[in-house]
Amino acid sequence: MADHEEQPHKAESLLEKFAEKIHGHHHDGSSSSSDSDDERKKPSAPPPPKEEEKPKIFRLFGRERPVHKVLGGGKPADVFLWRNKKISAGALGVATALWILFELLEYHLLTLVCHVLILGLAILFLWSNATTFIHKMPPHIPEVSIPEKPVLEFASVLSSEINQGIATLREIASGRDLKKFLLVVAVFWVFSIVGSCCNFLTLFYIAFVLLHTVPVLYEKYEDKVDPFAEKF
Repeated sequence: MADHEEQPHKAESLLEKFAEKIHGHHHDGSSSSSDSDDERKKPSAPPPPKEEEKPKIFRLFGRERPVHKVLGGGKPADVFLWRNKKISAGALGVATALWILFELLEYHLLTLVCHVLILGLAILFLWSNATTFIHKMPPHIPEVSIPEKPVLEFASVLSSEINQGIATLREIASGRDLKKFLLVVAVFWVFSIVGSCCNFLTLFYIAFVLLHTVPVLYEKYEDKVDPFAEKF
């Protein structure tokens, strides 16, 4: 009798375990399906905004490089753009002094060179004799020489600019752009009129002053000059 009573209890416990397993699987399936439904319902992330293309900025004379590169870069461009104010002011001061001497005071180049050499030799001669008389020994006169590297750099830049100008004139003379050809002829005609009114030294000095003023002012106010020039 005891064995018959234990068998129904074992059967009932097995049925209960089986029912719990089925219920558990059903609950897991419903949760996973609900999770998948939630994932589907979630809104997808919006695509990243496309970068707006910046409008092309108009630059004077159609340039695409900075002013420093247009002027050739290096030390000459630094002087024209006043990167070192002492050097730029010194160069402009020397040019102004030479223009005053040769143009206003009507000094001649050969006369100036001879006078400078006479003055320099006289100073060195008197200093040498005074030092020998006081210290009983000859003075040490420093050697003066022109450094080779800056001269070669200046010659290289100058030759490069001249060759570039010749190549530009050759391209204009090829007859491909009539508008540019007429513009260059007009510029040369204006220069010829200006040259008849003043000599070469004054014209060179005016160009030198313009190179020391116009580029640096344009670089400083290019954001205002370019939109104004675009209207024309």
